[in-house]
Amino acid sequence: MRYVKPISLFSILTLCAVGSVWGQTQLTACQEQGKKEFASRDYVRAGATFERCLKLDPTNEETLLSLAGVALTQDQLTTARKYFLSAIRHMKRVSPYRSYTYSMLGDIAFKQQKNKEALSYYEKSLEYNRANVNSLVGKAVIVEEQGKPKEAAQLYETALSVEPLNEIARRRLIALEPIYFTDDEMLAALKQRYAALPDKKELSQTDRDLFTRIHSAEQHGGIDYLKSKYKALPSEYVVTLFKGTGFERDVLTISGYNALRKQVGQDALAVFQKMGVRTQDVFDLRDMKGHKIFLEDSTLNDSGMYVYNEALRGRKAFLLPKESVPPSQKDLEKLANLVQGLQNSGYTEISPAELAFVKQQTNCSEDTLRQYMGLYIVPVSKTDRRYFVPEGEVPNPRKGAPYYYVALLRSRSNPAVKVPRNSLAETYAAWNYKLCSAVDGQLLEM
Repeated sequence: MRYVKPISLFSILTLCAVGSVWGQTQLTACQEQGKKEFASRDYVRAGATFERCLKLDPTNEETLLSLAGVALTQDQLTTARKYFLSAIRHMKRVSPYRSYTYSMLGDIAFKQQKNKEALSYYEKSLEYNRANVNSLVGKAVIVEEQGKPKEAAQLYETALSVEPLNEIARRRLIALEPIYFTDDEMLAALKQRYAALPDKKELSQTDRDLFTRIHSAEQHGGIDYLKSKYKALPSEYVVTLFKGTGFERDVLTISGYNALRKQVGQDALAVFQKMGVRTQDVFDLRDMKGHKIFLEDSTLNDSGMYVYNEALRGRKAFLLPKESVPPSQKDLEKLANLVQGLQNSGYTEISPAELAFVKQQTNCSEDTLRQYMGLYIVPVSKTDRRYFVPEGEVPNPRKGAPYYYVALLRSRSNPAVKVPRNSLAETYAAWNYKLCSAVDGQLLEM
């Protein structure tokens, strides 16, 4: 028998170590190849390479994160989420990638319109790195949409303290200035725009309103609008803040703001005329809530600016002088509940033509029909109303009379309609009388 020398424990450990090093070398080479392919934007090949890397080590967080990144470049949100979650499961608690991974999960949830989930991920990310700019901005956007602009402004400011040139944070923070500015900051901003005297010490509500209007005009492209109207924009219309820095920004002076309002008012006249509004009606136009959109100086107010911008897009968001204000959503819900209640109580809706037939058959005025004969009028607007009467045979023959005549009219075009018995209407018809006097529309007594 041939003697076989036993392998020592040291030899076994040495072989394992060599195998481990060789495996790690393979994995590293694989990841480097994937990174090069990703850098050259060959995302399909990079994804295939990282999949091969994953087979070498299914728990490697760097490979899992790389695969998640490849999926994001192809907008494969569900796949990216799967790899990010897998990376979290295999990640060491002290891993420097934890904050990044939770932040990316927040972005995915936000894109999927799952704001509550996104907010949770952003907050988890900030637990591991309070300076994660992506999570700070993501959280700020969500809390701003939740109606917490001051909290959002604080988050944007924190993000900018870490990354001063972050475009999203800076743009959104500027948009919130009328909300989070202190009185001193707002007064300084007005002075920069030559809208307040240099020695002014106190900010009034009028000043605050003025700043809000000028700021709104800036945010809605007012400066570009003026530039489009002048070959060379007058220097007194615009001031450049923070010159020579990475934060340069043009703002309107009070002269520029007034010139903008005048120019927009003139342009709006032509736009509304193009939409079919008569010249004599333009300055009496109202918004959909019934408020006038032109001021006394023929310039547009804030509501008018919205109406004008909608008109530029070919959308009618105004009311002509004789048009009624449409009901709000709250009014429509209230109306629907009222109609449902009437129908549950045995009322049926009749058309204006049917009401006219009832009046003709009875000689009764609308007031008499409403007061004594069960007619219920539901006002929808100043010029639009809906009418309801008790349906079928009812104990009170007076209240049953209107539907008797409605059913009679309906049966002429649809024989299936059953005309209910009504002793009052039938008795008057037998004597060739009508229920009311033709003189005043009041009920007659037989």
